[in-house]
Amino acid sequence: MDAEFRRDAFSGRRVVVTGGTTGIGAAIVSGFASVGAQVTAAGLLGPDVADAVVQAADVVQLDVTAASEIDNFFTSQERLDVLVNCAGVIRRGDEYEMDVFRRVLDVNLVGTMHSCVAARELLTAARGAIVNVASMHSFFASPHAPGYGASKAAVAQLTKSLAASFAPHVRVNAVAPGWIRTDMTYPLQQDPEAVRRIVSRTPAGRWGEPSDVVGPVIWLASRAAGFVTGVVVPVDGGYSAV
Repeated sequence: MDAEFRRDAFSGRRVVVTGGTTGIGAAIVSGFASVGAQVTAAGLLGPDVADAVVQAADVVQLDVTAASEIDNFFTSQERLDVLVNCAGVIRRGDEYEMDVFRRVLDVNLVGTMHSCVAARELLTAARGAIVNVASMHSFFASPHAPGYGASKAAVAQLTKSLAASFAPHVRVNAVAPGWIRTDMTYPLQQDPEAVRRIVSRTPAGRWGEPSDVVGPVIWLASRAAGFVTGVVVPVDGGYSAV
């Protein structure tokens, strides 16, 4: 990160990352901290919170399915320049159970929408930016996780709708990660056939790392992307191109 972005690129700017305590969210938190932002990692607290996050950011409890927690959190903020919505769950094999299906949509889609709406006034005052985390499953079928696929497709469309609604003062974009090495994809990482199939289709020839998602998110949130809104950027090593 230090080699690609100035250390002071986000100096004086406030960034909130929901789902920022683990996985891709934790990498995004560390990335923004490395370029000078004051970062809050808002997510579920527990033993899995990354040490790097604790060192780089303020860490607060936030359940994006709890409306009062979202409203109280954003009401308590004095300033906000960037919101990254990274809170998400997947329940492969269980999402045909309706309670599980609803839970996945509640976290991935409704939580994202509520956070965007709750943060809108602060972001408007700062002429800020939102970056949502969609998925390659925004575009591809997800037969083992229909709730996840449906929610991430909806996040992509929500991004475009909010970009139109929140303009011109707030830009809204998204990234769509592909196969990234996180706890969420750990079961597939242990399946040699799945690994072979994924890598053979990916032009980059490897799995992605959480750090691979950070640069695109920072760029979309930066003033360098000031004329970019309503886009969903694949971060998948070319998987969606073939």
